[in-house]
Amino acid sequence: MIQETPLIDVAEKFPQLRIDMKYATADNITGQPIYSVARCLLHEDAAKALEKSIEIARVAGFTLLVLDAYRPQQAQALLWLACPNQDYVVPLSQGSNHSRGTAIDVTLIDSDGNVLDMGTGFDEMNELSHPYHPSLEATFQRNRLLLNAVMFGGGFCGIATEWWHFELPGAAAYPLIDDVFTCISPAKTDGVLP
Repeated sequence: MIQETPLIDVAEKFPQLRIDMKYATADNITGQPIYSVARCLLHEDAAKALEKSIEIARVAGFTLLVLDAYRPQQAQALLWLACPNQDYVVPLSQGSNHSRGTAIDVTLIDSDGNVLDMGTGFDEMNELSHPYHPSLEATFQRNRLLLNAVMFGGGFCGIATEWWHFELPGAAAYPLIDDVFTCISPAKTDGVLP
């Protein structure tokens, strides 16, 4: 029997980290907040890797900005309704690594407090958001490579379709975690999410 490991409150553990939980705001693919609270939580194994990534970013003169971490399974279902495309959103039947507490969405902030431009926004679900898309300008490629290096150095790996998404190797082997906080169902227009 696997004993459930408690989630770590990232804001408490790493007060130097910048956090903007996008799914607690309207700045996401649903166009509305879906988290009832802006809690940033991670499995303790992912928190250990994040600690290394934070230090690597600091040494290079950057700060990490967390956009999402642990995600309730109810939120995953809402995201699937907004974007039913397995290239970008994992179906609820499979279970997101965010819902295991083993995945994190991040970007970088420079020493002047500016968020690095990665060529697309967070949650921009198209080919330009793929980490190594060849049609992007060299500046965006460098910024994405820098983010990858920071996260890989901590022990995370990326995915082929989202420059902002990183997870522990073998993340899917961790158990799904019951919803820790509630979600807000986005308003529907004619039965379809906006």
